[in-house]
Amino acid sequence: QVQLVESGGGLVQPGGSLRLSCVASGVILGTYNMGWYRQAPGQQRELVARVLGDESTDYADSVKGRFTVSRDKMKVMVYLQMNSLKPEDTAVYYCNLYQTIRGRDYWGRGTQVTVSS
Repeated sequence: QVQLVESGGGLVQPGGSLRLSCVASGVILGTYNMGWYRQAPGQQRELVARVLGDESTDYADSVKGRFTVSRDKMKVMVYLQMNSLKPEDTAVYYCNLYQTIRGRDYWGRGTQVTVSS
């Protein structure tokens, strides 16, 4: 069983920065994508950014140029550096790991990010 644990959320003023981290544990076979989704109140969960199995990256249009996703394969960790934060970035951010060989998603419990003055 794969478990994901996020850290790094909090309250920040507009224009500020936060860095989220996520560590995975358990048996992970083959290639996998790892990244971040978010869900604001009353809205569906959406992709923020992810690193694919070939190390390419994928970003939501709303965060391009402001957020950077990266991962450490040796530590099985993924990071999200968030700069120039806006109030509309406020959401619960979830770490995700998609294991290609099994076609299965794993999720963390989420970390709250609040952007407010």
